[in-house]
Order: sequence, then structure tokens, then C-alpha cells
Amino acid sequence: MREIRFRDALREAMSEEMRRDKNVFLMGEEVAEYNGAYKVSQGMLDEFGPDRVIDTPISELGFTGIGVGAAMAGVRPIVEFMTWNFAVLALDQILNSASKMLAMSAGQFSCPIVFRGASGSAGQLGAQHSMVFESWYANIPGLKVVSVSNPYDAKGLLKSAIRDEDPVVYMESELMYSDMGEVPEEEYLIEIGKAKVTRPGSDVTIVSFNKMMKVAHAAAEEMAKDGIEAEVIDLRTIRPLDYETIVESVKKTNRLIVVDESWPYGNIAAEISYQVQRYAFDYLDAPVKRVSGADASMHYAPNLVEAYLPNPAKTIAAVKAVMYK
Repeated sequence: MREIRFRDALREAMSEEMRRDKNVFLMGEEVAEYNGAYKVSQGMLDEFGPDRVIDTPISELGFTGIGVGAAMAGVRPIVEFMTWNFAVLALDQILNSASKMLAMSAGQFSCPIVFRGASGSAGQLGAQHSMVFESWYANIPGLKVVSVSNPYDAKGLLKSAIRDEDPVVYMESELMYSDMGEVPEEEYLIEIGKAKVTRPGSDVTIVSFNKMMKVAHAAAEEMAKDGIEAEVIDLRTIRPLDYETIVESVKKTNRLIVVDESWPYGNIAAEISYQVQRYAFDYLDAPVKRVSGADASMHYAPNLVEAYLPNPAKTIAAVKAVMYK
């Protein structure tokens, strides 16, 4: 397969779906004339024109509401947020309109819309631009939440999200837009709700998602030098969450580490920990351990950013704690 950048995989997904279905359109800040804040929509204005690649004002609540209304009227918007930190301003439309529309209309109105953009830390961006939002939106019935870690998944899952009849929250990372990865020339889709074992192993299971997959794999490769073979699972979809793949792995390895960039209180790792003790308690040889972001606001200084985030060393320490009790 050819290798392309993460941003190019996202662009291919949107462009292919816009060619396939005239009802699909893209809207957001700087997506048209500027080709996207991260150049994800490079060239799309030239191909599809200003009626389908639409620059919006800096008004997340406003243009998100327009997108939700458009989805109710029968088209398929892709709403791009420059960062999910800014999308907090649009939470009312996502939570109280998009996610509840099918239920409140007794099934009369679906809301086929994709909300996408960058989530999580991206270097020295400070407290207000570094938050992780998967657990926020995964807590809302009516939404599907996707969080991708590589170009192959980015394209296949975005195409599936655009075709989905439910509102989909789609999480990326600023730090991955230039990442290279293998992506087929031919069309493909990836089913929403299916995790993937990205590294087989027999001694411990490491579960993660988004850019923390790099941490998980780096830790696994380092531990392999000492004879510890970790099985690594990429969640890919946060809601619905593929508990079965995780549980089957734990039944084999008998140990679980969850690497989650977000705050530890009520995060995705906490949900996974509960479900594993519920469905695989008898298979566990040690308590489930979480490697999470610090229970604090992100700071600007690089040494504090490093101390805040999960990393391979913290992950290896967690593995050793469950391996050698």
C-alpha cells in the first residue's frame, strides 16, 4: 500500500464521500479559503466550491446549530472544530440538540452529522487548549465517539462516520496530522464499534487510543527486550466501546493496563477498569492499573507538560507493578 499523511487520509475520506453523495458538505473556521487550520481541507474549495466547503465565523455555537438543523433537514454536514477545546462553546447544540433529536422526535428526525477536530494536548498550548474530551462525549447517550491513531483508521472510520445515521464525535490530534501510514488506493470502510489488536502478546494487555497508542507501543517494544510480551489494543471507537475484545485479551494475559491521556477522575480508563472486573474478574492475576494524565490543569512549561502526560516509562512502571506483585 502507499503511504500518506494523516491529514491526507482525512481529506480523502471527506472528498470521496462528497463525490459519492451531493448532500455531504464541510463547514468550519478556515476550512475553505485557508485550506483548514491544519491543511486537512487543502484544495477542497477548488473542487467542491463555496456552497459545500463553507467558511464560518468564529462562533462555534452558531455554526454547530446550523449544522444540526441541516442534518435534520436531510443533508450530511461535517462540522470541523479548530480544536475540541473551542467546541465547549457548542456543547449545548451537541448535547441538547444533536444527541437527543432522535429520541425527542420519537424517531421522526435523525441527525446524521459528524463533529470533528483535534483533541488533547499538543505541546506548549497551556491549560485552555490541551484538554481531552473523549470521556465527556462518551457519557452522552445518542452520540457515537471515534478517536483515531493512524492514517488507515482515520480514513476508514471517517467515511463510516459520514455515512452513519447518528451524530458522530470524531477525535483527532494536532500532533498526528503529519504522521505517515499505509492507506489503500481502493475504497474501504471500518466498522464503528470495533477495537483492534495492534500487537499480539501473552503477558499483559495494554489498552489505549488516539496518540497515546504511540506511548503504548513504545512501552511494549521496550519491555519485549526484557522478555515481557504485551498485547496492545487500539480502542478506535470510544462509544460504543468494544468490551469483548478487551475481555478476551485479559482472559489470555490476566493483566490489564489502560493508558488514557485525560484526567483520572471518571475517564475512559475508569470505565474499562469497571467493565473488566465485571466480566473478567476471575481471570485477573493483579489489579487493573491506569496510566492517566495528572489530576490538574495542564501547564505551559515543557517540563511540566512532560510530568503531566502518560509516557512509556510510566507505562512500563505500571506493567512491572502488576507483573511482579
